[in-house]
Amino acid sequence: MSDTARTLGPGAGASATGRGLARRRRRRWLRAGGLGVALAMLAAAGAGWAVYAKLDGNITADDAAAAELARYEKERPTALVKDAQNILLIGSDSRSGDGNSRYGRDSGTERSDTTILLHLAAGRRTVTAMSLPRDLMVDVPSCLRPDGTRSEPAFTMFNSAFATGGSACTIRTVEQLTDIRIDHHVVVDFQGFKEMVDAVDGVRVCLAEPIDDKAAKLRLPAGRVTLDGEQALGYVRARKTLGDGSDTERMDRQQQFLGALVNKVRGNDVLLNPVKLYPVLDAATSSLTTDPALASLRGLYDLVRGLRDVPAENVRFLTVPRESYAYDTNRDQLVEPEAQKLFERLRADLPVRVAKEVPAEAPEELPQESPAKSGNSTAGSGTPQDPYNYGEYGYRDGKSEGNGPGYPSNGVSPAPTFRGNSAAEDACR
Repeated sequence: MSDTARTLGPGAGASATGRGLARRRRRRWLRAGGLGVALAMLAAAGAGWAVYAKLDGNITADDAAAAELARYEKERPTALVKDAQNILLIGSDSRSGDGNSRYGRDSGTERSDTTILLHLAAGRRTVTAMSLPRDLMVDVPSCLRPDGTRSEPAFTMFNSAFATGGSACTIRTVEQLTDIRIDHHVVVDFQGFKEMVDAVDGVRVCLAEPIDDKAAKLRLPAGRVTLDGEQALGYVRARKTLGDGSDTERMDRQQQFLGALVNKVRGNDVLLNPVKLYPVLDAATSSLTTDPALASLRGLYDLVRGLRDVPAENVRFLTVPRESYAYDTNRDQLVEPEAQKLFERLRADLPVRVAKEVPAEAPEELPQESPAKSGNSTAGSGTPQDPYNYGEYGYRDGKSEGNGPGYPSNGVSPAPTFRGNSAAEDACR
């Protein structure tokens, strides 16, 4: 037998039915399978990138506001506490844009229908949302108008700042009022708000009595009701036909609704379910105009990732202490020194407490708490680190008549209590 016959004998790969053919087939299947997996991975990556790019591109960067704020950087407050963040949330009443014209004629200007200063404590242990009344009388600085001219400084209603110079003017007005540095801002309009609510399949609230408001196109029964986007918008904006018709009660409803929205997003597996999360992100990003630092998915993620573990009872809503303006009862003014004390605490990242009803006067005696247990004193000195020792204040109508007696001095400065609520509270109870 020749050497060739010995080398290429049966089973050595020369036969069409031998083990060599099986190996070649396996190699072909492996190559095809590997190519399929690679293509699937590329397709998934491409789809993922397409989704990311779409969501990332949804957000509108407020470059004009950033440029205007940079112009006045030397006048702006300095941030006092590292890692604490202050975000100004502005609900615009603009009638321009998709879906907004049905709420009234577009006059060419827009005002801030709702403004909330959101304080995120260092370490994200607490979140405090402070509402600023739109009718609050404040000093509005000279601001850049949309037509390129500059306004004169004026003492006027707070929401006129947004109409005059947009978000930059509103931020400068808030910083001048509170001496709190605004790190970021977010503007959302009517349509964006509705889409957010619809994206989470509605938000459940509790109504003490039925609602029949023709102006808001809102008709709802008493009890627990799940509101869709259109109903939610009417609910948080309605004023004259609900309750006592005051702006105080309207802000209370807004705060309760936001608490319910927070619980819906956190308690319905929205953050962990991509199918549920995508429409929420799409609605949220499509409706937002933010400062450039937040105008990306990465920026928003970095902001909210630390909020996932904040207990609902530590997400607190309140309204700045205010009362009827002395010269016009349809306007508001700050109650001092209570308002400044609140601003000081937020600026210094000190805690505040909220309650539905706050007594007009502080109790005569309070439970004693040792400084060591409270964690508020300097070791060995018995001196509180918190220098603001004042009693509880606030009244049922949200308009304080002044500060009640302070707490007895016991080496501990308790956090003051303001009229408000937390995200953990059930409005039906």
